[in-house]
Amino acid sequence: MSSYSGNIFMIVAPSGAGKSSLVNALLAEDPSLVLSISCTTRTPRPGEEHDKHYRFVTHEAFQALRDDDALLEWAEVHGNFYGTPRDRVEQAMSEGKDVLLEIDWQGARQVRRRHPEAIGIFILPPSIEALETRLTKRGQDAPHVIARRLLAAGSEMSHVSECQYVIINQEFSTALMQLGQIVAATRLRYATQAARNAELFSQLGISKTVA
Repeated sequence: MSSYSGNIFMIVAPSGAGKSSLVNALLAEDPSLVLSISCTTRTPRPGEEHDKHYRFVTHEAFQALRDDDALLEWAEVHGNFYGTPRDRVEQAMSEGKDVLLEIDWQGARQVRRRHPEAIGIFILPPSIEALETRLTKRGQDAPHVIARRLLAAGSEMSHVSECQYVIINQEFSTALMQLGQIVAATRLRYATQAARNAELFSQLGISKTVA
C-alpha cells in the first residue's frame, strides 16, 4: 500500500478532446481536489497566466529541473517540453489531498513508475471529425499546428489501454458526471480508506494490509 493517503488522477487525452474543460469543471464541483500546475517551455496562449495555467520556463530552467530529478514526469510534445514538479504533488498527497494531473501518455507511464497506484483516465473524442472541429473552434492554434495535432492524435489514442478508465466525451455533462464517479469510487477503495481512517481501522481491529 502506498505511504501516501492522497490519490493521483492522471487525465490523458489527445489535444482537443476536452480534457482541460472537464478538469476545470470537476475542480469547480470538488474544490478539495488539487490541480498540479505543469512546467512548460512553450509560449503562453492568449489568456493564459503564469503559475495558474502553466509555469512557463525557459529551456535552460526546464533542463535544470530535469537534471535535479525535480520532475515527477516530463515529455516533449509538439516540439515543446512539459513536466510535473514532484514537490507540490507529493506534498499534497502526504496531506491526504487528491491530485489531478493533465498529462500525455508518455508522462502517465513515468508517473506510474514512481506511483504505480496512480489512476489513469483517458478522454476520447466521439470521432476524429469532432476533434478537428473542436481544435478549429478553439481558435488558439494556427492551421498547420492543428494539422499536426490531428496527425498525432491517432498515435496518442493507441495508448488508451494503458489507462484503467476511458471516458468518451460526446456529451460534456455526461463525461463530467463519469469523471466525478471515478474520483468518488477511488476514494472508497480499501487502501485509501485505510490510509485516511487509520485510527478507526485500528480501533475496529482491522488490518491495514491489502490482501
